[in-house]
Amino acid sequence: MQRQVVITQEDVPLLQKMSHTLGFLCADMVQKANSGHPGAPMGLADIASVLSFHLNLSPKNPAWLNRDRLIFSGGHASTLVYSLLHLWGFDVSMQDLQSFRQFGSKTPGHPEFKHTQGVEITTGPLGQGIANAVGKAMASKYATNLFGREIFSHFVYCLCGDGDLQEGISYESASLAGHHKLSNLIVIYDSNNITIEGDTHIAMSENIRGRFEAQGWEVLECDGHNFLQIHNTLESAKSSSKPSLIIAKTIIAKNALSLEGSHKAHGAPLGEEIIAKAKQKLGFPLESFHIPCDVAFAFGMMKERGELLELQWQKQVDNLPQIARERFEAMVKMDISNISYPQFEVGQSVATRVSNGKILNAISAGVEGFIGGSADLAPSNNTTLENEGDFPQGKNWHFGIREHAMGAICNGVANYGLFLPFCATFFVFSDYMSPSVRVASLMKARVYYIWTHDSIGVGEDGATHQPIEQLSHFRAMPNLLVFRPADANENVACWQVALDSNLPCAFVLSRQNLPVLMPYNADLKEKVKKGAYILQECENADITLMASGSEVSLAINAGKALEQAGIKARVVSVPCFDLLLEQSKSYVKELCGESKILAIEASRGLEWYYVADEVISMKGFGASGKGEMLLNHFGFSVENILKVAETLCKK
Repeated sequence: MQRQVVITQEDVPLLQKMSHTLGFLCADMVQKANSGHPGAPMGLADIASVLSFHLNLSPKNPAWLNRDRLIFSGGHASTLVYSLLHLWGFDVSMQDLQSFRQFGSKTPGHPEFKHTQGVEITTGPLGQGIANAVGKAMASKYATNLFGREIFSHFVYCLCGDGDLQEGISYESASLAGHHKLSNLIVIYDSNNITIEGDTHIAMSENIRGRFEAQGWEVLECDGHNFLQIHNTLESAKSSSKPSLIIAKTIIAKNALSLEGSHKAHGAPLGEEIIAKAKQKLGFPLESFHIPCDVAFAFGMMKERGELLELQWQKQVDNLPQIARERFEAMVKMDISNISYPQFEVGQSVATRVSNGKILNAISAGVEGFIGGSADLAPSNNTTLENEGDFPQGKNWHFGIREHAMGAICNGVANYGLFLPFCATFFVFSDYMSPSVRVASLMKARVYYIWTHDSIGVGEDGATHQPIEQLSHFRAMPNLLVFRPADANENVACWQVALDSNLPCAFVLSRQNLPVLMPYNADLKEKVKKGAYILQECENADITLMASGSEVSLAINAGKALEQAGIKARVVSVPCFDLLLEQSKSYVKELCGESKILAIEASRGLEWYYVADEVISMKGFGASGKGEMLLNHFGFSVENILKVAETLCKK
């Protein structure tokens, strides 16, 4: 629900006063903390003041679905974020501003989603925010196709700088945005030509206009300190049929006297003397954290305006046809209770990537907002949602060969408020996704990662395509649950646990067929919840074999061979090492008794030494050859397990 915004020459004095207030609030915050980045916020204060009149937000209900989304890709401009949130009426107090960067405050060094009301997404690494904004714009376009422009008419705004555009993720995500003509996306480029080391020309000389026009964007330019130009350019961008890039020429640390335009103002306090002289020169009160009454009123109109717009919007929602309204309400609730999971017969031979494809389709059939896709690998990842169509009308989203952007786009989709997104690629390429997975874990965003071709079992593609260290890396990441199911039915249980968890989750899946080891029953989900469980019991065991994924069936076969050799062996499946770590030491004792513990995993596996006495794992990279031959060569065979186990039991 958009409204007409009118700004004339008569409004300029008030806008100037608003901008000065913003700029000095930011400078005062950094000065009091003796830490932070005053330059970018002061350079953006003019743009932020005008943007305040264009944005539709509801501080009374920050989760209002038709609000405009404002993303600061340059998270170092956090003082500007917090100042705006305070002035607009969000739950950010003056005390919070004065506690900037202090332990336990609502105003950390870089904005964090769920930590500070009104912050749309966590954007620490540069470039992430642009891809997040593309994700939110894609979510909005899909939602609009589902329910109409009466329900979803908002814009997605993103403020970015030179550093964001130098990061490769911005190119990947901008390419996809242009391809899909995301006309609801407006990126404002704070073009101040300054980075930490100095003028951008030392490392950047490309034609930004030409780059974005080549990717299908509308490119506009304005003086970032001319209020009427800023307003008129925003109006033009809002009427474009393409995503828009506004190149706003700005001066870093505007009004900071000798530090104006200098890279020295990027990441250090300006100093009390410069701040005082700057305020004096502009006729601004010298007291710190001063907010004039008329400025507070002008910014504060956001609250009443947003409340009214939300009430008008809710009437539109209430007037939806019954079927559409029920669908809308189901998506808002993200109800996962209506999923009919597939079951698999013991003795079948099914790759976990294949069983996972069936599970994805079952979830999609039961959950309206479950959407996703692959980085051009859907046939190999088994991630196609059958008969569901393609974005922007359907649930299948094609990210192209853009893993880095794909991960960050899904973070934006997950925070949108209607969707549970998944994304997929080969496990070895998860390296490209690591920054966005880390940010998702920080936010506890509900993104589901499908990573197939999980080990040296990939075979002939060779060492470049065989993941070795990735499993240990992601298991080490807090708030991320990494599942490596042993078979198709355990895969079902893993998904049930994942959907209940409210955390980002990764599924590391086999290319090769694996035997279905156990029937599905309700107890399996409860076992998986603890991360590990006894699959093959043995009283008074001499040794416990612990494994995940494809190595579990190997452990079972090895257990039989050990029994024949006179060694009592128990087998424990560990589908989620992260959940096992959450259990008490007594639970590990319950699983393994007094026996020796031998872990088996076709990966680096250093984390296994937390519970195991010995680990059979990869000591180096893989090689090209038949998968079965490689597994034998690198020690993942019954014979080698028998040899290692015998030696271990003699210690």
